[in-house]
Amino acid sequence: MARPSSFFVCQSCGAQTRQFFGRCSSCGAWNTLVEQRAKDTSARQRSHDLSVSKAPSNLRSIPINSLDEKPLQRLGSGFKELDRVLGSGLVPGSLVLVGGDPGIGKSTLLLQSANAMSCERSILYVSAEESAQQVKLRWSRMNGADSKMHLLSETDLELVLRELEALRPEVAIIDSIQALNDSELSSAPGSVAQVRECAAALQNLAKRLDIALLIVGHVTKEGILAGPKVLEHLVDAVLTFEGDRFASHRLLRAVKNRFGATNELGVFEMQGSGLVEVLNPSDLFISGTSAVGVATIVACEGTRSLLVDLQALVSTTSYASPRRTATGVGTNRLHQILAVLEKHMALPLSRYDCYLAVAGGLEVEEPASDLGIAAAVVSSFKDFVFPEGIVFIGELGLGGQLRPVSQLPQRLQEAERLGFKTAVIPSGSGLSSSDISETMKVIEASNVNEAIVRVLGTD
Repeated sequence: MARPSSFFVCQSCGAQTRQFFGRCSSCGAWNTLVEQRAKDTSARQRSHDLSVSKAPSNLRSIPINSLDEKPLQRLGSGFKELDRVLGSGLVPGSLVLVGGDPGIGKSTLLLQSANAMSCERSILYVSAEESAQQVKLRWSRMNGADSKMHLLSETDLELVLRELEALRPEVAIIDSIQALNDSELSSAPGSVAQVRECAAALQNLAKRLDIALLIVGHVTKEGILAGPKVLEHLVDAVLTFEGDRFASHRLLRAVKNRFGATNELGVFEMQGSGLVEVLNPSDLFISGTSAVGVATIVACEGTRSLLVDLQALVSTTSYASPRRTATGVGTNRLHQILAVLEKHMALPLSRYDCYLAVAGGLEVEEPASDLGIAAAVVSSFKDFVFPEGIVFIGELGLGGQLRPVSQLPQRLQEAERLGFKTAVIPSGSGLSSSDISETMKVIEASNVNEAIVRVLGTD
């Protein structure tokens, strides 16, 4: 009998090799190669399957024009914020991967969602990390007295698949994919092979039975989803649950979504009874008072506009090289804006330390915040306060010019709704009279120097 072959799989990147090395040749990680036995696949059986008649009657493909378009039915998750991030709800037969730091509230979010959906739909909650009694204690704290949710505390993949086949729920939750174990594999639970095979088996069953499947995934110390990259390509949507463990609010982002917009944002607040939706999240990120070094911007997260305070501190350096620290904004962007201000506004910022922070711990990546960053830095350097009720919207070019940004009417509407009366925008944004409200004053500027001067009303 031929000896079964084996190969080694890296637990960090998923690379495979036939020979053991102390260090992975793909990602460079040490001591991450784990031996795995290859499955015995019969080439003779495969060739027999391929040797069937090639008559047209055996074709399984059909012309695309003959397919009937079916309306996409969504399942409400019980949370408006979660439905927003998913693109109006769950799609039957879809796989959604939810990742986040330990203790951030992933299990709490999905348990509350399952509790809300169980009033109208059949729900199966598979707890592979906690016992049934532990889940029941958390469920009781969330006032789930009338829930009809089914609970299964099991780590064996085969038993989980049998339960899904027998119950056939509309929505199933797996908490978590790293804790499931396929007995046919020799590797330990949580390894690359286990995560890949368990996710593939769950996907096949969910697609066949039209089950909306929510999967909880762990993250590594670098903050990325654990397991092979193929897991992110396998699922239909990837959601990340973010936030400071010592703060009350949580941010839910859509990194990938085949049925909705990416980079969509949902905001929750952690309370004693669980997570509560924040329907007006701009209140978390603006203070409502003016101060030195503070400028307000309008950031777009998917289809949502958020007003955010940017805080800057410029002080004389005591080091040979000035310090540059940014929280919530890329450091390279801060360096670029400081260089533009020094070149085109004659500000000697190269002799000053500069610290920049986004209020509320939000990550702002879009270039529409450039004008607000520049305004906050100038306010701190010159030690003056901008008038109340002003928002800054615009991208800053290397020549000091202001460039138009996308979704400007939507940003102005959100600023007006929250009581802001003045908006500084780039010239040539192409706004019509219907895009600007009578109560909103719009200041157009071609460069950053003109924008600051017109706001202050000085020459």
